[in-house]
Amino acid sequence: MSEAKWYVVHTYSGYENKVKANIEKTIENRHLEDQILEVRVPMEDVVEVKNGTKKQVQRKLFPGYVLLNMVMNDDTWYVVRNTRGVTGFVGPGSKPVPLTPEEMLPLGIQGESRRVEVDLEVGDSVVVTGGAWKDTAGVIQNINKTKQVVTINVELFGRETPVEISFSEVKKVG
Repeated sequence: MSEAKWYVVHTYSGYENKVKANIEKTIENRHLEDQILEVRVPMEDVVEVKNGTKKQVQRKLFPGYVLLNMVMNDDTWYVVRNTRGVTGFVGPGSKPVPLTPEEMLPLGIQGESRRVEVDLEVGDSVVVTGGAWKDTAGVIQNINKTKQVVTINVELFGRETPVEISFSEVKKVG
């Protein structure tokens, strides 16, 4: 028996949860639990920080797509492809292509991702609230929203040294 891999299925926009439910029902009815292991609509928890108030919001990471951890064979391909709301597998022509480990990492398949949105800008003064640089003050030199970090300069051995700090470990001063 071949190994299960992650595949991406394109759906009608707004039908992601319905497609997930339909595929799970079909898995149960046809006893395909050992071939289609998991159906996932990638969601992300976004913490929005506005005027110092945090608010947690859930969003679809990829509207119009559903991820499947499955063993690809004629039966599983047929079941998924003929599910109401599915327009097809992602891949060239009709051949589904599994995701590579590099592609899966940012999708949060290895663990749920928590994204933090902050109202910080380059030039803002911040204080580090956790980690090795706790209680260190600095000015933001760069903001990387993809990696969820800010770069600040700290004094190390008498020199200004750039250090990356997670969004969740900085607090705006003033």
